[in-house]
Amino acid sequence: MNHVEKGALPPAPGFLASSLRIFDLSVGEMLWSRRTVFMALVVGAPVLIALFLRLLVGLGAPLFESQETRDGVTTTVRMTGPAIFGLMIWIFYLRFTVPVLGVFYGTSLMADEVEDKTITYLFTRPIPRGAVLVGKYLAYLACTIFVVLPSIVIVYLLVVPIRGSLGGSFVDLLKDLALLAIGLAVYGALFAFVGARFKRPLLVGLIFIFGWEQAALAFPGYLKRFTIAYYLQGLVPHAMPGNSIISLVQGIFQESPSLGTSLFWLIAIWAVFLFWGARLVARKEYVLEQ
Repeated sequence: MNHVEKGALPPAPGFLASSLRIFDLSVGEMLWSRRTVFMALVVGAPVLIALFLRLLVGLGAPLFESQETRDGVTTTVRMTGPAIFGLMIWIFYLRFTVPVLGVFYGTSLMADEVEDKTITYLFTRPIPRGAVLVGKYLAYLACTIFVVLPSIVIVYLLVVPIRGSLGGSFVDLLKDLALLAIGLAVYGALFAFVGARFKRPLLVGLIFIFGWEQAALAFPGYLKRFTIAYYLQGLVPHAMPGNSIISLVQGIFQESPSLGTSLFWLIAIWAVFLFWGARLVARKEYVLEQ
């Protein structure tokens, strides 16, 4: 007979449907958690700096001006708004905000459930255990993008009009938004795996971004290829306008991979670590401390 027997359990949902259920369950909790206050402070600092710069320039302060002498003639060189915006993207967002949010959110996806002893509640549901990590990862991605990208737009509107024009760099803004969304996705996948694998994932994550990545990028050689920042910086020149000050900052990292190479390895890192993280959660036995 083709009918469902009375009292039989409904079929378990698939992996994607299960991930979306966990996403729906987690996104509200994550958005209103204490970590969101920390995230607001991190992304709010560049906004306040941009507002302060805009006020000083409006008052006539000689900011971002330097004297340049050529053939005995001294001229004043002023840094334009688009160049200032590109520099802020590099310093405040790409090198700090994106990896830090990836660490603090990604490592907590499973660690918080273990610490709060709520992981057994999630695992008793008729869903694949790996879908728990993927669903919470999607919630992390939605929350961080929802907060970070609007702050970039605000900084753009405040800074770019300084000796510049909005229309000339709108494409750059779109590239920056895409670049930072990719960074949040890749760092989040890496640290989701770290959170599922290690007992003290936050410490491991901080050592990676402030220790390993900084050291590997500073020294010549192949070690930088084992960092996420190396491949993200391969996308930056397409979004940042050319300027002598920015060129000086980027000169620290002289070797940059091509756009195609960067995208390939970023996608590969994202897929591998998200897959490994979900697989690890599906197989790992979590022992809750009393």
